[in-house]
Amino acid sequence: MNLHKLAALSAAFVLMTACGSSASTSDTQETAPSDTSAVSDSVTAAEGSEVSESEAAPETEETPETTAILTEGMEYNISSLKGPTTMGMVKLMSDSEKGETVNKYNVTIHGTADEIVTGIVSGNTDIANVPANLAAVLYNKTEGNIKTAAVNTLGVLYVVSSGEEISSVADLKGKTVYSTGKGTTPEYVLNYILRQNGLEPQTDVIIEYKSEASECAAVMAESENAIAVLPQPYVTAAQLQNENIKISLSLTDEWDKVSETPLITGVTIAQKSVIEENEAAFADFIGEYQASVDFVNENTDEAAELIGNYDIVKAPVAKKALPYCNITLLRGEDMRSAVTGYWNILFDADPKSVGGKLPDDDAFYTEMIYE
Repeated sequence: MNLHKLAALSAAFVLMTACGSSASTSDTQETAPSDTSAVSDSVTAAEGSEVSESEAAPETEETPETTAILTEGMEYNISSLKGPTTMGMVKLMSDSEKGETVNKYNVTIHGTADEIVTGIVSGNTDIANVPANLAAVLYNKTEGNIKTAAVNTLGVLYVVSSGEEISSVADLKGKTVYSTGKGTTPEYVLNYILRQNGLEPQTDVIIEYKSEASECAAVMAESENAIAVLPQPYVTAAQLQNENIKISLSLTDEWDKVSETPLITGVTIAQKSVIEENEAAFADFIGEYQASVDFVNENTDEAAELIGNYDIVKAPVAKKALPYCNITLLRGEDMRSAVTGYWNILFDADPKSVGGKLPDDDAFYTEMIYE
C-alpha cells in the first residue's frame, strides 16, 4: 500500500459514531467461492506469499494550544463482491475517481469470494467486503491480522420458483434447489433453516450449487419449473427475463423465525496493519463509506445509474432491486453484537464455517473518536 499524495494538512476532528444506517428487507451472498475447499486452498496458497510491510505513518506534533489531528490521505486497495456490498460503495468509488474523497480508493469488483482471499492473506488487499463467515475464517487463518470493521449487508436471500408453489420451508422436501455460495453465507443459512425445520440438506432437499449467482439466475430465467436460492439483485434480474418467476420465501423471514440473531450477509474487513498505520485515515474511510451507503439508500435513481456504470447490474435492475438489498453500515457495538451472535450460530451448526474456532474480541475494529 502506497501513501496517497499528501493532502493539504488541516486541523480536523474526526467524530465517528457507532450507529449504522438501516435499509429495507432482504443478501446476496452475492457471489461466493465454488466450495469451502476453494477458500481453504486459496488461503493456504496465499500464506506463502510475502506480505508487504506498511510504511509507518508520520507522527503528528501536538502543542499545548491545540489537540487537532493532522490527517493525510491514504491510498487503499479494496476488493469487493459483485452485488449489494459493492452497490453500497458506488458513491465512494465515484467520488474517489473525481478526487473528492480524503483518501484514494482503488476498488476491484470480483465475482467470487475466493478471488479475494489471496489478496487479503498476502497483504496486497487493504480492505475487502466479504461474506460474514469468511471474515471469521480469515481472522483465524491469519492469526488475527485482519479486523471486521462493519456489517455492510443484511439478509438478501430468497427462495424463488418458476412453477411449483412453495409457501413454506416444509414444501422444499423432496425438491432440488439451485443455489450459489457453497462454503459461505447461502450454504450455511439455507442448511441452518432446513435443519431447524426438520429437513436434512442433501437428503430431504437436494441442493445443486453454482459458482455464481448469475448462473442460478440464468437457470431460473430459462426454466419453466425450477427452484433456486437467489440474492438480490439477481432475483430482480431473473424476474425481468421470466415473468413466471416469483418470490416464494424470504430466507431473512425464515431465519428470524428460528433465530434471535439478525441474518448477516456481508462485512467489511481490513488489515490490522493498515488500520494501525494511519487510524485517522481509516476512520475517514469508514465515514466516507457511511456517506456512500446513505446516498445509495436515499437516492435510488442516481445510485442505480452509478451501479449500472460500474457494471454491477444494469441500472433498471438496480432501481427495482435496491429497496430489497438491505444495504447498511452497522458499526461499533451494534456491529460487534450482530456479528458475534451470527458467528456463534454458525459455529454451533458447523465449526468449519468460521474456521474451526470462534474469533475473540480482537477481531473487531473499534472506531476512533477524537474529543
